Amino acid sequence: MYGEKSDRVYLYVHGKCGCKEEGRDFAVLAAPFGWQVLAMDLPEHGVRRGGPEPLDPWHTVPELRSVMDYAREKWRHTALRATSIGAWFSMLAFADAPPERSLFVSPVLDMAGLIETMLGWAGTTAEDLHCRENIPTEFGETLSWQYYQYALSHSTADWPGRTDILYAGKDNLTPRKTVEVFAARPKRTLTVMEEGEHWFHTPEQLAVLERWTIQMLAEEGKQK
Repeated sequence: MYGEKSDRVYLYVHGKCGCKEEGRDFAVLAAPFGWQVLAMDLPEHGVRRGGPEPLDPWHTVPELRSVMDYAREKWRHTALRATSIGAWFSMLAFADAPPERSLFVSPVLDMAGLIETMLGWAGTTAEDLHCRENIPTEFGETLSWQYYQYALSHSTADWPGRTDILYAGKDNLTPRKTVEVFAARPKRTLTVMEEGEHWFHTPEQLAVLERWTIQMLAEEGKQK
């Protein structure tokens, strides 16, 4: 938990290889606008690394719902800041009751499409995945038929929440067309850093992320 007591809170959901402590940098920017920040480690991350729960929708989605239920009991206003796969899990978790606003950075929007891309990287096919059920890859991911079927049957295209997206022009996980189609829906905005990458980590990329975050928070403040 970050920030002084308030009636407003952002739930911070990190991406793969992230941790709850990443929420601290966001909280530094959100605090002047009256927001607290609640961050958690997803399964297999942070203090939960090596734990029994895997990072998959069957475990992660119920956890996120429980944390959001807690937030809604304690704070009058709830919002969401999520990165990469954290955004995908969050959309699955909160589709029936979205937060007041969501800020997504490099969101995974089409998991089934991403798995198909990774199958291509691995030089294999969905048919082979069906036969083998699980395929380890040289780039560290184990592709799962069960996970792929889940992604196919759980589209996030109709996510109803008000959403602002920061996207990188060189994102290798979410195609430009996918994010543009998603952002064309009502209550969604898209900002693109053309020279950015999926992981915002260089000084230039982090500066863009900071400016975008402050702009989004300031716009929210004007509407209160």
